[in-house]
Amino acid sequence: MIVGELSNDKNLFLGIGLIGLKQMIKKKQYIIALFVVFMSITGFSRAALPAAVGNQSLPSLAPILEQVTPAVVNINTRSVHYVRNSRSEFYRWFYGLPSAPQERVSQSLGSGVIVDAERGYILTNHHVVNGADDISVVLHDGRTYNAELIGSDDGTDVAVIKIEADNLTALSLADSRQLKVGDFVVAVGNPFGLGQTVTSGIVSALGRTSLSGLGYQNFIQTDASINPGNSGGALINLNGALVGINTAIFSPSGGNVGIGFAIPSTLAQRMMNQLIEYGEVRRGSLGVSVQNITEQLARAFDVKQKHGVIITAVDPDSPAERAGLRSGDIIVELNGDKINNQQQFKNFEGLLPLNSAVLIDYLRDNQSLKTATEITESDRNELGGHELHPLLKGTTLRNLPFKYRQQYQGVLVDKVVRGSAAWQMGLRAGDLISAVNKQDIATLKQMTETMHNNKNAPLLNIYRNGRNYLLVLE
Repeated sequence: MIVGELSNDKNLFLGIGLIGLKQMIKKKQYIIALFVVFMSITGFSRAALPAAVGNQSLPSLAPILEQVTPAVVNINTRSVHYVRNSRSEFYRWFYGLPSAPQERVSQSLGSGVIVDAERGYILTNHHVVNGADDISVVLHDGRTYNAELIGSDDGTDVAVIKIEADNLTALSLADSRQLKVGDFVVAVGNPFGLGQTVTSGIVSALGRTSLSGLGYQNFIQTDASINPGNSGGALINLNGALVGINTAIFSPSGGNVGIGFAIPSTLAQRMMNQLIEYGEVRRGSLGVSVQNITEQLARAFDVKQKHGVIITAVDPDSPAERAGLRSGDIIVELNGDKINNQQQFKNFEGLLPLNSAVLIDYLRDNQSLKTATEITESDRNELGGHELHPLLKGTTLRNLPFKYRQQYQGVLVDKVVRGSAAWQMGLRAGDLISAVNKQDIATLKQMTETMHNNKNAPLLNIYRNGRNYLLVLE
Protein backbone atom coordinates (compact mmCIF):
# COMPACT_ATOMS: atom_id res chain seq x y z
CA MET A 1 0.00 0.00 0.00
CA ILE A 2 2.79 2.40 0.89
CA VAL A 3 4.67 1.61 -2.29
CA GLY A 4 1.53 2.21 -4.35
CA GLU A 5 0.97 5.57 -2.74
CA LEU A 6 4.54 6.61 -3.39
CA SER A 7 4.29 5.45 -6.96
CA ASN A 8 1.11 7.48 -7.53
CA ASP A 9 2.68 10.55 -5.99
CA LYS A 10 5.71 10.19 -8.23
CA ASN A 11 3.57 9.89 -11.38
CA LEU A 12 1.60 12.94 -10.30
CA PHE A 13 4.81 14.85 -9.71
CA LEU A 14 6.20 13.68 -13.07
CA GLY A 15 2.96 14.72 -14.78
CA ILE A 16 3.25 18.23 -13.37
CA GLY A 17 6.82 18.32 -14.63
CA LEU A 18 5.75 17.31 -18.19
CA ILE A 19 3.02 19.93 -18.26
CA GLY A 20 5.60 22.51 -17.29
CA LEU A 21 7.88 21.15 -20.03
CA LYS A 22 5.26 21.73 -22.76
CA GLN A 23 4.71 25.28 -21.57
CA MET A 24 8.41 25.94 -21.48
CA ILE A 25 8.97 24.40 -24.94
CA LYS A 26 6.48 26.91 -26.30
CA LYS A 27 8.69 29.59 -24.76
CA LYS A 28 11.85 27.83 -26.10
CA GLN A 29 13.23 27.34 -22.57
CA TYR A 30 14.51 23.86 -23.39
CA ILE A 31 17.38 23.62 -20.90
CA ILE A 32 15.31 24.86 -17.96
CA ALA A 33 12.50 22.51 -18.92
CA LEU A 34 14.79 19.46 -18.94
CA PHE A 35 16.14 20.52 -15.54
CA VAL A 36 12.61 20.72 -14.12
CA VAL A 37 11.77 17.22 -15.39
CA PHE A 38 15.03 15.79 -14.03
CA MET A 39 14.44 17.29 -10.58
CA SER A 40 10.82 16.10 -10.64
CA ILE A 41 11.98 12.51 -11.14
CA THR A 42 15.16 12.32 -9.07
CA GLY A 43 14.32 14.81 -6.32
CA PHE A 44 11.47 12.65 -5.03
CA SER A 45 13.44 9.45 -4.87
CA ARG A 46 16.34 11.01 -2.92
CA ALA A 47 14.56 12.58 0.04
CA ALA A 48 16.81 11.13 2.79
CA LEU A 49 18.80 13.44 5.06
CA PRO A 50 22.40 14.00 3.95
CA ALA A 51 25.20 12.50 6.02
CA ALA A 52 26.72 15.93 6.51
CA VAL A 53 25.96 19.61 6.00
CA GLY A 54 29.08 21.27 4.69
CA ASN A 55 31.96 19.88 6.75
CA GLN A 56 29.77 19.21 9.81
CA SER A 57 28.47 15.66 10.38
CA LEU A 58 24.89 15.32 11.56
CA PRO A 59 24.47 14.02 15.15
CA SER A 60 23.84 10.27 15.45
CA LEU A 61 22.80 7.86 18.20
CA ALA A 62 24.85 5.07 16.60
CA PRO A 63 27.90 5.32 18.92
CA ILE A 64 25.71 5.14 22.04
CA LEU A 65 23.62 2.27 20.71
CA GLU A 66 26.71 0.25 19.87
CA GLN A 67 27.48 0.25 23.59
CA VAL A 68 23.89 -0.20 24.81
CA THR A 69 22.27 -2.82 22.58
CA PRO A 70 24.44 -5.77 23.74
CA ALA A 71 23.00 -5.24 27.25
CA VAL A 72 19.34 -5.47 26.13
CA VAL A 73 18.08 -9.05 25.83
CA ASN A 74 15.05 -10.95 24.64
CA ILE A 75 13.12 -12.93 27.29
CA ASN A 76 10.97 -15.95 26.44
CA THR A 77 8.74 -17.55 29.06
CA ARG A 78 6.76 -20.77 29.06
CA SER A 79 3.92 -21.57 31.44
CA VAL A 80 1.96 -24.82 31.80
CA HIS A 81 -1.67 -24.72 32.96
CA TYR A 82 -4.01 -27.62 33.56
CA VAL A 83 -7.64 -27.12 32.57
CA ARG A 84 -10.70 -29.31 32.39
CA ASN A 85 -12.81 -29.48 29.26
CA SER A 86 -16.47 -30.12 30.11
CA ARG A 87 -17.13 -31.89 26.80
CA SER A 88 -14.19 -34.28 27.13
CA GLU A 89 -15.11 -34.87 30.77
CA PHE A 90 -18.55 -36.09 29.66
CA TYR A 91 -17.02 -38.62 27.24
CA ARG A 92 -14.59 -39.79 29.89
CA TRP A 93 -17.49 -40.33 32.31
CA PHE A 94 -19.67 -41.96 29.64
CA TYR A 95 -16.98 -44.46 28.57
CA GLY A 96 -15.63 -44.95 32.07
CA LEU A 97 -12.22 -43.46 31.28
CA PRO A 98 -10.08 -41.96 34.06
CA SER A 99 -10.43 -38.20 34.43
CA ALA A 100 -7.33 -36.13 33.74
CA PRO A 101 -6.92 -32.38 33.14
CA GLN A 102 -5.65 -31.18 29.79
CA GLU A 103 -2.31 -29.46 29.58
CA ARG A 104 -2.31 -25.97 28.10
CA VAL A 105 0.98 -24.22 27.38
CA SER A 106 1.21 -20.44 27.11
CA GLN A 107 4.22 -18.41 26.03
CA SER A 108 5.12 -14.76 26.26
CA LEU A 109 7.91 -12.53 25.05
CA GLY A 110 9.48 -9.45 26.53
CA SER A 111 12.77 -7.66 27.05
CA GLY A 112 15.31 -7.28 29.83
CA VAL A 113 18.42 -5.29 30.73
CA ILE A 114 21.70 -6.74 31.98
CA VAL A 115 22.71 -4.64 35.00
CA ASP A 116 25.45 -6.85 36.48
CA ALA A 117 27.69 -8.59 33.93
CA GLU A 118 29.78 -10.41 36.53
CA ARG A 119 26.86 -12.06 38.34
CA GLY A 120 24.51 -12.22 35.35
CA TYR A 121 21.66 -10.21 36.87
CA ILE A 122 18.96 -8.94 34.49
CA LEU A 123 16.23 -6.42 35.29
CA THR A 124 12.83 -6.86 33.67
CA ASN A 125 9.10 -6.49 34.44
CA HIS A 126 7.15 -8.69 36.83
CA HIS A 127 4.43 -9.14 34.21
CA VAL A 128 6.99 -10.51 31.73
CA VAL A 129 8.01 -13.45 33.96
CA ASN A 130 4.98 -13.81 36.24
CA GLY A 131 3.82 -17.43 36.53
CA ALA A 132 6.52 -18.73 34.18
CA ASP A 133 7.69 -22.31 34.55
CA ASP A 134 10.65 -21.78 32.20
CA ILE A 135 12.51 -18.57 31.37
CA SER A 136 15.07 -18.31 28.58
CA VAL A 137 17.19 -15.35 27.57
CA VAL A 138 18.49 -14.61 24.07
CA LEU A 139 21.48 -12.28 23.99
CA HIS A 140 22.31 -9.73 21.33
CA ASP A 141 24.88 -12.09 19.80
CA GLY A 142 22.36 -14.96 19.54
CA ARG A 143 23.44 -16.98 22.57
CA THR A 144 20.55 -18.51 24.53
CA TYR A 145 20.51 -19.36 28.25
CA ASN A 146 18.03 -20.68 30.78
CA ALA A 147 17.37 -18.11 33.47
CA GLU A 148 16.71 -18.38 37.20
CA LEU A 149 14.04 -16.18 38.77
CA ILE A 150 15.67 -14.37 41.69
CA GLY A 151 12.60 -12.42 42.74
CA SER A 152 9.60 -10.55 41.43
CA ASP A 153 7.45 -7.74 42.82
CA ASP A 154 3.90 -7.24 41.63
CA GLY A 155 3.56 -3.86 43.35
CA THR A 156 6.24 -2.07 41.32
CA ASP A 157 6.29 -4.50 38.35
CA VAL A 158 10.01 -5.17 38.83
CA ALA A 159 11.66 -8.59 38.51
CA VAL A 160 15.23 -9.87 38.62
CA ILE A 161 16.44 -12.96 36.77
CA LYS A 162 19.91 -14.46 36.50
CA ILE A 163 21.89 -16.30 33.84
CA GLU A 164 25.25 -18.05 34.00
CA ALA A 165 27.20 -16.61 31.07
CA ASP A 166 30.56 -15.06 30.21
CA ASN A 167 31.42 -11.93 28.26
CA LEU A 168 28.24 -10.04 29.16
CA THR A 169 27.72 -6.32 28.71
CA ALA A 170 25.89 -4.40 31.43
CA LEU A 171 24.36 -0.93 31.57
CA SER A 172 25.26 1.47 34.33
CA LEU A 173 22.32 2.89 36.29
CA ALA A 174 21.90 6.66 36.24
CA ASP A 175 20.25 8.66 39.02
CA SER A 176 16.74 9.07 37.58
CA ARG A 177 16.05 11.81 40.15
CA GLN A 178 18.23 14.09 38.01
CA LEU A 179 15.88 13.76 35.01
CA LYS A 180 13.98 16.82 33.86
CA VAL A 181 10.98 17.22 31.59
CA GLY A 182 12.35 17.80 28.10
CA ASP A 183 15.45 15.60 28.48
CA PHE A 184 16.12 13.38 25.48
CA VAL A 185 15.76 9.63 26.05
CA VAL A 186 15.96 6.48 23.94
CA ALA A 187 13.83 3.35 24.43
CA VAL A 188 15.61 0.10 23.53
CA GLY A 189 13.92 -3.30 23.46
CA ASN A 190 14.42 -6.77 22.07
CA PRO A 191 10.92 -8.00 21.23
CA PHE A 192 9.72 -11.14 19.45
CA GLY A 193 13.28 -12.36 18.80
CA LEU A 194 13.65 -9.80 16.00
CA GLY A 195 16.68 -8.11 17.51
CA GLN A 196 16.79 -4.64 18.99
CA THR A 197 14.21 -1.94 18.35
CA VAL A 198 15.13 1.65 19.10
CA THR A 199 12.88 4.70 19.43
CA SER A 200 13.77 8.16 20.65
CA GLY A 201 11.87 10.99 22.27
CA ILE A 202 11.83 13.18 25.35
CA VAL A 203 10.73 12.94 28.96
CA SER A 204 7.25 14.42 28.90
CA ALA A 205 6.39 14.10 32.62
CA LEU A 206 7.83 12.80 35.90
CA GLY A 207 6.28 11.20 38.97
CA ARG A 208 3.18 9.97 37.14
CA THR A 209 0.64 8.29 39.45
CA SER A 210 -3.07 7.35 39.55
CA LEU A 211 -2.86 5.13 36.45
CA SER A 212 -5.62 2.53 36.43
CA GLY A 213 -4.68 -1.12 36.88
CA LEU A 214 -1.11 -0.54 38.06
CA GLY A 215 0.40 -0.89 41.53
CA TYR A 216 2.74 1.51 43.30
CA GLN A 217 3.44 4.27 40.82
CA ASN A 218 6.14 6.86 40.24
CA PHE A 219 6.54 6.63 36.47
CA ILE A 220 8.63 8.48 33.94
CA GLN A 221 6.37 9.43 31.04
CA THR A 222 7.94 9.59 27.58
CA ASP A 223 6.83 10.01 23.99
CA ALA A 224 9.51 7.53 22.85
CA SER A 225 7.42 4.66 21.50
CA ILE A 226 7.27 1.61 23.79
CA ASN A 227 5.97 -1.12 21.51
CA PRO A 228 4.53 -4.54 22.45
CA GLY A 229 7.37 -6.85 23.48
CA ASN A 230 9.48 -3.93 24.70
CA SER A 231 8.28 -4.34 28.30
CA GLY A 232 11.30 -4.76 30.53
CA GLY A 233 13.57 -2.98 28.04
CA ALA A 234 15.84 -0.01 28.67
CA LEU A 235 15.11 3.70 28.73
CA ILE A 236 18.50 5.40 28.45
CA ASN A 237 19.84 8.93 28.46
CA LEU A 238 22.21 10.33 25.86
CA ASN A 239 25.17 9.08 27.89
CA GLY A 240 23.98 5.51 27.39
CA ALA A 241 23.08 5.05 31.09
CA LEU A 242 19.87 3.40 32.26
CA VAL A 243 17.27 5.87 33.55
CA GLY A 244 14.21 3.61 33.46
CA ILE A 245 12.69 0.19 32.75
CA ASN A 246 9.98 0.40 30.07
CA THR A 247 6.76 -1.03 31.48
CA ALA A 248 3.48 0.27 30.03
CA ILE A 249 1.74 2.45 27.48
CA PHE A 250 -1.47 4.47 27.54
CA SER A 251 -3.49 3.17 24.62
CA PRO A 252 -7.24 3.80 24.22
CA SER A 253 -7.23 1.88 20.92
CA GLY A 254 -4.59 -0.79 21.58
CA GLY A 255 -1.93 0.97 19.48
CA ASN A 256 0.85 3.29 20.50
CA VAL A 257 -0.30 6.90 20.87
CA GLY A 258 3.00 8.30 22.11
CA ILE A 259 2.40 8.01 25.85
CA GLY A 260 4.68 5.45 27.47
CA PHE A 261 5.73 4.84 31.06
CA ALA A 262 8.98 3.61 32.59
CA ILE A 263 9.95 2.66 36.14
CA PRO A 264 12.65 5.10 37.32
CA SER A 265 16.08 3.47 37.59
CA THR A 266 16.51 4.65 41.19
CA LEU A 267 13.30 2.88 42.23
CA ALA A 268 14.12 -0.22 40.15
CA GLN A 269 17.56 -0.44 41.76
CA ARG A 270 16.07 -0.25 45.26
CA MET A 271 13.61 -3.03 44.43
CA MET A 272 16.36 -5.07 42.77
CA ASN A 273 18.59 -4.91 45.86
CA GLN A 274 15.76 -6.24 48.03
CA LEU A 275 14.85 -8.97 45.56
CA ILE A 276 18.47 -10.14 45.44
CA GLU A 277 18.85 -10.05 49.22
CA TYR A 278 15.45 -11.39 50.31
CA GLY A 279 13.80 -12.78 47.17
CA GLU A 280 10.96 -10.30 47.77
CA VAL A 281 10.31 -6.62 48.42
CA ARG A 282 9.73 -5.76 52.06
CA ARG A 283 7.42 -2.81 52.70
CA GLY A 284 6.44 -1.01 55.84
CA SER A 285 3.49 1.07 56.92
CA LEU A 286 3.03 4.31 58.82
CA GLY A 287 0.17 2.62 60.64
CA VAL A 288 -2.61 5.06 59.82
CA SER A 289 -5.94 4.93 58.05
CA VAL A 290 -6.66 7.97 55.88
CA GLN A 291 -9.36 9.31 53.59
CA ASN A 292 -9.75 12.16 51.12
CA ILE A 293 -10.82 15.60 52.29
CA THR A 294 -14.34 16.21 51.07
CA GLU A 295 -16.12 19.55 51.16
CA GLN A 296 -18.09 18.34 54.18
CA LEU A 297 -14.89 17.33 56.04
CA ALA A 298 -13.21 20.60 55.08
CA ARG A 299 -16.11 22.52 56.68
CA ALA A 300 -16.15 20.25 59.73
CA PHE A 301 -12.42 20.74 60.37
CA ASP A 302 -12.49 24.37 59.21
CA VAL A 303 -9.72 23.94 56.65
CA LYS A 304 -9.45 25.87 53.40
CA GLN A 305 -7.03 23.83 51.32
CA LYS A 306 -8.40 20.74 49.55
CA HIS A 307 -5.19 18.72 49.13
CA GLY A 308 -3.99 16.27 51.73
CA VAL A 309 -5.52 13.28 53.54
CA ILE A 310 -7.18 13.18 56.93
CA ILE A 311 -6.17 10.55 59.49
CA THR A 312 -9.14 8.51 60.70
CA ALA A 313 -7.26 5.96 62.85
CA VAL A 314 -3.74 5.38 64.23
CA ASP A 315 -2.36 1.94 65.09
CA PRO A 316 -0.90 1.50 68.58
CA ASP A 317 2.92 1.42 68.66
CA SER A 318 3.08 2.38 64.98
CA PRO A 319 5.50 4.85 63.33
CA ALA A 320 2.63 7.35 63.16
CA GLU A 321 1.90 7.06 66.88
CA ARG A 322 5.62 7.38 67.68
CA ALA A 323 5.65 10.57 65.59
CA GLY A 324 2.80 12.02 67.65
CA LEU A 325 0.15 11.87 64.92
CA ARG A 326 -3.47 11.35 65.91
CA SER A 327 -6.92 11.05 64.40
CA GLY A 328 -8.05 14.27 62.75
CA ASP A 329 -4.59 15.40 61.65
CA ILE A 330 -4.25 16.23 57.94
CA ILE A 331 -1.11 14.95 56.19
CA VAL A 332 -0.10 17.30 53.37
CA GLU A 333 3.47 16.18 52.54
CA LEU A 334 5.70 13.12 52.92
CA ASN A 335 9.45 13.69 52.51
CA GLY A 336 8.70 16.96 50.73
CA ASP A 337 6.29 15.42 48.20
CA LYS A 338 2.81 16.91 48.22
CA ILE A 339 -0.01 14.48 49.04
CA ASN A 340 -3.18 15.33 47.14
CA ASN A 341 -5.38 12.32 47.81
CA GLN A 342 -5.68 8.86 49.35
CA GLN A 343 -4.26 7.11 46.27
CA GLN A 344 -1.12 9.24 46.34
CA PHE A 345 -0.67 8.58 50.06
CA LYS A 346 -0.94 4.82 49.53
CA ASN A 347 1.53 5.07 46.65
CA PHE A 348 4.14 7.07 48.58
CA GLU A 349 3.75 4.90 51.70
CA GLY A 350 4.24 1.73 49.66
CA LEU A 351 7.48 3.04 48.15
CA LEU A 352 9.06 4.24 51.39
CA PRO A 353 12.22 2.22 52.13
CA LEU A 354 12.45 0.43 55.46
CA ASN A 355 14.75 1.80 58.16
CA SER A 356 14.78 5.32 56.75
CA ALA A 357 13.51 8.60 58.17
CA VAL A 358 10.12 9.88 57.05
CA LEU A 359 9.46 13.62 57.27
CA ILE A 360 5.77 14.45 57.66
CA ASP A 361 4.11 17.84 57.15
CA TYR A 362 0.62 17.99 58.62
CA LEU A 363 -2.12 20.30 59.86
CA ARG A 364 -3.70 20.23 63.31
CA ASP A 365 -6.29 22.84 64.26
CA ASN A 366 -5.22 24.82 61.17
CA GLN A 367 -1.62 24.99 62.37
CA SER A 368 1.16 23.77 60.10
CA LEU A 369 3.34 21.26 61.94
CA LYS A 370 6.24 18.96 61.12
CA THR A 371 7.33 15.66 62.60
CA ALA A 372 9.58 12.74 61.74
CA THR A 373 9.50 9.00 62.27
CA GLU A 374 11.08 5.80 61.01
CA ILE A 375 9.50 2.71 59.46
CA THR A 376 11.44 -0.24 60.85
CA GLU A 377 11.50 -3.93 59.96
CA SER A 378 8.92 -4.61 62.68
CA ASP A 379 6.50 -2.11 61.11
CA ARG A 380 6.03 -4.11 57.93
CA ASN A 381 2.54 -4.28 56.51
CA GLU A 382 3.18 -7.50 54.56
CA LEU A 383 5.51 -10.46 54.88
CA GLY A 384 6.06 -13.94 53.53
CA GLY A 385 4.85 -16.71 55.78
CA HIS A 386 8.19 -18.54 55.49
CA GLU A 387 9.72 -15.77 57.61
CA LEU A 388 7.58 -16.97 60.53
CA HIS A 389 7.56 -20.74 60.00
CA PRO A 390 8.78 -23.14 57.28
CA LEU A 391 5.31 -24.66 56.89
CA LEU A 392 3.86 -21.22 56.07
CA LYS A 393 6.03 -21.01 52.95
CA GLY A 394 3.93 -19.99 49.96
CA THR A 395 1.72 -17.60 51.91
CA THR A 396 1.67 -13.81 51.97
CA LEU A 397 0.38 -12.35 55.23
CA ARG A 398 -0.94 -8.81 55.65
CA ASN A 399 -2.32 -6.58 58.34
CA LEU A 400 -6.09 -6.53 58.18
CA PRO A 401 -7.34 -3.39 56.37
CA PHE A 402 -8.80 -0.75 58.69
CA LYS A 403 -12.27 -0.99 57.18
CA TYR A 404 -12.62 -4.56 58.49
CA ARG A 405 -11.20 -3.99 61.97
CA GLN A 406 -14.51 -2.93 63.48
CA GLN A 407 -15.90 -6.41 62.78
CA TYR A 408 -12.86 -8.71 62.68
CA GLN A 409 -9.51 -9.10 64.38
CA GLY A 410 -6.43 -10.90 63.15
CA VAL A 411 -3.86 -11.20 60.35
CA LEU A 412 -5.08 -11.74 56.80
CA VAL A 413 -3.79 -14.59 54.64
CA ASP A 414 -3.58 -12.57 51.44
CA LYS A 415 -2.12 -15.17 49.05
CA VAL A 416 -1.40 -18.90 49.08
CA VAL A 417 0.64 -20.55 46.34
CA ARG A 418 -1.18 -23.59 44.99
CA GLY A 419 0.67 -26.79 45.87
CA SER A 420 2.79 -25.19 48.61
CA ALA A 421 3.11 -26.64 52.10
CA ALA A 422 0.59 -24.11 53.42
CA TRP A 423 -1.84 -25.01 50.62
CA GLN A 424 -1.56 -28.71 51.40
CA MET A 425 -2.30 -28.02 55.07
CA GLY A 426 -5.53 -26.33 54.02
CA LEU A 427 -4.75 -22.60 54.24
CA ARG A 428 -6.47 -20.44 51.63
CA ALA A 429 -6.41 -16.80 50.59
CA GLY A 430 -8.93 -14.86 52.67
CA ASP A 431 -8.38 -16.86 55.86
CA LEU A 432 -7.96 -14.84 59.04
CA ILE A 433 -5.41 -15.90 61.68
CA SER A 434 -7.04 -14.63 64.86
CA ALA A 435 -4.82 -16.22 67.52
CA VAL A 436 -1.44 -17.93 67.94
CA ASN A 437 -0.95 -20.36 70.82
CA LYS A 438 -4.25 -19.18 72.32
CA GLN A 439 -3.09 -15.56 72.35
CA ASP A 440 -5.25 -13.14 70.35
CA ILE A 441 -3.36 -11.19 67.68
CA ALA A 442 -4.36 -8.08 65.74
CA THR A 443 -1.22 -7.21 63.75
CA LEU A 444 1.71 -8.83 62.00
CA LYS A 445 3.96 -7.37 64.65
CA GLN A 446 2.05 -9.21 67.40
CA MET A 447 1.99 -12.43 65.37
CA THR A 448 5.74 -12.24 64.75
CA GLU A 449 6.53 -11.75 68.43
CA THR A 450 4.23 -14.60 69.48
CA MET A 451 5.60 -17.02 66.88
CA HIS A 452 9.20 -16.25 67.79
CA ASN A 453 8.47 -17.02 71.44
CA ASN A 454 7.24 -20.51 70.54
CA LYS A 455 8.51 -21.97 67.28
CA ASN A 456 7.75 -25.61 68.15
CA ALA A 457 4.44 -26.66 66.54
CA PRO A 458 2.56 -23.37 67.05
CA LEU A 459 -1.23 -23.56 67.19
CA LEU A 460 -3.14 -21.22 64.86
CA ASN A 461 -6.78 -20.19 65.17
CA ILE A 462 -8.20 -19.78 61.64
CA TYR A 463 -11.46 -17.93 60.93
CA ARG A 464 -13.16 -18.67 57.59
CA ASN A 465 -16.72 -18.01 56.41
CA GLY A 466 -18.16 -17.67 59.91
CA ARG A 467 -16.44 -20.77 61.30
CA ASN A 468 -13.30 -21.27 63.42
CA TYR A 469 -10.65 -23.94 62.80
CA LEU A 470 -7.48 -25.01 64.57
CA LEU A 471 -4.25 -25.71 62.71
CA VAL A 472 -1.05 -27.07 64.24
CA LEU A 473 2.12 -26.30 62.27
CA GLU A 474 3.97 -29.60 62.47
